[in-house]
Amino acid sequence: MALAASLFLRQNQSLVMTPQLMQSIQLLQMTHVELNQFIAQEVEKNPLLEVASGDEGPREVERGGEDHALPNEERDPAEGGGEDGFQPDLYDNATGGSAGSAPETLDGGLDNVFPDDAGPRAADAPELLGQWKSMPGGGQDSDGYDLDDFVASRKTLRDVLNEQIPFLLPDPVDRLVALHLVDQLDEAGYLQGSTAETALRLAKPVAEVDRVLYRLQELDPTGVFARSLSECLAIQLKAKDRLDPAMAVLVDNLELLARRDFTTLKKLCGVGEEDLIDMLAEIRKLDPKPGTRYETSAAEAVVPDIVVRAAADGTWHVELNADTLPRVLVNRDYYVSVSSRTSRDSADYGFLNGCLQTANWLTRSLDQRARTIMKVASEIVRQQDAFLVHGVDHLRPLNLKTIAEAIKMHESTVSRVTSNKYMLTPRGLFELKYFFTVSIGSAEGGDSHSAESVRHRIRAMIAQESPEAVLSDDDIVAALREGGVDLARRTVAKYREAMNIPSSVQRRREKRALAKAAAS
Repeated sequence: MALAASLFLRQNQSLVMTPQLMQSIQLLQMTHVELNQFIAQEVEKNPLLEVASGDEGPREVERGGEDHALPNEERDPAEGGGEDGFQPDLYDNATGGSAGSAPETLDGGLDNVFPDDAGPRAADAPELLGQWKSMPGGGQDSDGYDLDDFVASRKTLRDVLNEQIPFLLPDPVDRLVALHLVDQLDEAGYLQGSTAETALRLAKPVAEVDRVLYRLQELDPTGVFARSLSECLAIQLKAKDRLDPAMAVLVDNLELLARRDFTTLKKLCGVGEEDLIDMLAEIRKLDPKPGTRYETSAAEAVVPDIVVRAAADGTWHVELNADTLPRVLVNRDYYVSVSSRTSRDSADYGFLNGCLQTANWLTRSLDQRARTIMKVASEIVRQQDAFLVHGVDHLRPLNLKTIAEAIKMHESTVSRVTSNKYMLTPRGLFELKYFFTVSIGSAEGGDSHSAESVRHRIRAMIAQESPEAVLSDDDIVAALREGGVDLARRTVAKYREAMNIPSSVQRRREKRALAKAAAS
C-alpha cells in the first residue's frame, strides 16, 4: 500500500485551561482577606490599577498662618513688601516689625522651654494629615489627645515571668537556667522540654535544673511550668493549701474523673460522697491553662460575605457585603496619556498594553465572582427559607448538586463559592457549608430530615434530662422514631460522640452528683 501526504480539516472541541482562567477559578475560592492581598500585589505590579476607597473625594487643605516668602523674593508692594518691590531682609523684619512678631522671626520663643504653654502649631505637611495623626499640628485642636497613643500594649507571658525571676532567683546562674526554661513554655504555660535536655545543654546537673524548675512553679500565674495537667492542678491546689492526700489521689486519677467513675474515686481517695463532691467543686474552680490569660494574638472577627434581611413583602433580601468587595478601577486616562507619547514598536508600549489587558481581565473576573456568589447565596436562601423562619429544626437536607442544577453551574463552582464564606442571617452568622447537610430518611415515608436538625434534637433531649430519667441511646432512637426520624443506634452514638456528649452512664453519675451538690 503506497503512502501519500494529504491535507484533512478536522473540527473538535477542547477545554484549554489558560493562566487567566485558572486565576479566575482561584479568585472564586479566595476569602475577602486573601482577595485583598492578591489585589494589593496586582496594584503594585500594574500601574493602571487603582483601588478606590469609599471615603475618597476632593479634599481641600487649609493653609494656616502667614504666607512666608524667601528673602529677596520678588513681591507686590501691596502684599507687604518694600517700596522697591522686594521683601525686606531678615534683619529689617526683626527690627522694623512689631514687637509681637520678633520672637517668631528670630526663633526666640519659649516653646522649647514651656511646651505646654505653646500655642497651636501648624502642620508640617497638611496634605498628609489623614495618614500621620502623630504629626505635630495634626490634632484637631491643641487640647485634643488621641487615646490610642497612650494605650499600653498587653504583656506577654514571657514578660510577666521575666519581671518576677530576678526577685525569686538572686543567683545569676539560676536566672540563666530559668530563662532557658521560660523559652520552652507553650501558650498555655506548660513546659514542653525536659529538664534532662536543658541540663545537658547547659552542662549542669539535672538535680540543679529541677530545683530551679520547682522554684519557678511558685511564680504567677499559678500553675505555670507544669509538665502535665495533673501537675498544673496540683500546683494550684498547693498554693491554696488544699493539696491533702485525698486531693492528691484525685489529681493523679483524672482519667477516672473524665469517665465519671465516682465509685472508684471514692474508694481510692478514701472519702465519702459529700467530700468527693466538695473536691470536684474545688477542681472546677482551677485554671487548666494558666498561660492563656496573657495571650496576645488578636482575635479576628468573621466578616460576612452575604447579608440576608427580611423584606417588607415577606420575602428575603439578599445582598453582598460592600466591605468585602474591593473596588478596582482602571486608570484609562493615564494609559492614553502615556501611550500617546510612546512608540508602538517599543517595549514600553507592549508592556502598557499587557497591563491594560490584565487590568480589564481583573475587573471582569471580580465582577463575575460577585455575580456567582450572589447566585449561589440567593438559591441557598430560597432552599432554606423554613430554616430562616422557624430555626434549625426546619433545616432541609441540601447538597451541591441541587444548587448547581438550579443555577445551571457545575458542582465544583458551587463548592468553591461556599468555601470559607459566611452569611449573616436573622438567625445568626453561618458558613455557607453549614446549609449543606446529609439527608436522613423519614420513619413514616415523608420528607427526609437534615442531619444538623437531628443533631439539634438529640442535643435538646439530652439537655432536658433529669438525674432520675437519663436517656440511653436506645431511648433516643425511640424518641426520634416517634418524631418521624428513622435513625440507627450506632448513628445516634456517633452524633453524640461528635458533640462531646458522654454516655448515659456517665451523664447519670454526673447529674446525680451535681444534684446532691446543689441540694447540700
